[in-house]
This record gives sequence, structure tokens and C-alpha cells, in this order.
Amino acid sequence: KTPAEAKELITAIAPLVKDAGCDVVACVPYVDIATAIEAAKGTNIKIGAENCHWAVSGAFTGEISAEMLKACGVEYVITGHSERRTYFGDTDVTVQKRTRAALDAGLTVIVCVGEYLEQREQGITDELVAMQTKIALGGVTEEELKRIIIAYEPVWAIGTGRTATAQQANEVCALIRNTIAGLYRWETADDVVI
Repeated sequence: KTPAEAKELITAIAPLVKDAGCDVVACVPYVDIATAIEAAKGTNIKIGAENCHWAVSGAFTGEISAEMLKACGVEYVITGHSERRTYFGDTDVTVQKRTRAALDAGLTVIVCVGEYLEQREQGITDELVAMQTKIALGGVTEEELKRIIIAYEPVWAIGTGRTATAQQANEVCALIRNTIAGLYRWETADDVVI
């Protein structure tokens, strides 16, 4: 969306989510951040960014650091989105580096994990999603984990006409929680939003 379109969208959804029993976050393109923050004032909508770079500064033309996002007033950032992995070469390691940078900047991180159709058909969903989760959380303390949200993204069901059933999604979400419990403690894993 353009900044004007982002403003229009946030203005339209604000009354629809004003009584939501959960956090409401709109993650927008960089060019929309200032407009989105202004449009969300006085609402329960928080603004996030779609990605961040892992370095605080340096010769990374076109990249936006987590520190820059924080300075703009962003509270959330997505790392590891399937489109970033597919089209822009993000790997499990770069997702971990982006996640680390965002945590260091004080942001809440929405870490995306998920499998493609071929991987689901090969029966490696559990291993793949567990590995993505473990790598993304590398070096994350229990205290920092409070600022992590895990988004299960069944990539095979995005724009393909196929739908992930509630049972399929719940199975993978349970796997993610078990993986987190193995890295930390059950009490800690129970508090993570997945």
C-alpha cells in the first residue's frame, strides 16, 4: 500500500478491532511507517515493520536496521517471512541474525516458520519447523523470549487454493511449543504466543 492507502486501511479497521481480546498489529512497508503510526494514534493498533537488517549500521544500501525502526516508533518487526526466504534469499541463519538485532533494539519480533508443499509431502514438516524455530531462537534468553511471537506459516497453503486445516495448524503449533519447551522450560513455552 502507499502511505495514503495504509492510512485508509488502518482508519477502516480501527473500529472493527477496538474491542479485540488480543494484540492487534499492522506490519507495513517502510514507506508507510510514519503514516501508519499517525493513523493508529488513539487506537489499540500497534505498528510493525515487515523486515529489518541485522547490522546497526554499515554499507548495506537499501536495508533498514532495527535501530532505525525503533527510532521511527515501530514496536514490532517480522523476521523470516516466507516471501523473504523465497524471493530475497533469507536463510535460517539470517533470520536468527535479524531476530537478534530486533531484540537488541527493544522490538517485539514476529518470527515466521513453515514448510513448502514439497517438504510437507516428503514428511519433513516436524524436523524442518523445529530446526527453523531452534535456529531463530539461538542466543535468545528466557526474558527476551517474552518479546517473541512465532507465526506458523504453512507456505503450501498460501495462494495455492489448498487450505491448512485447524488440526494441521494445531499439530505444528504444538510441535513449535514442544521445541521451545526443549530449549527452555515448559512454563516458558506456555507463555509464548504462537
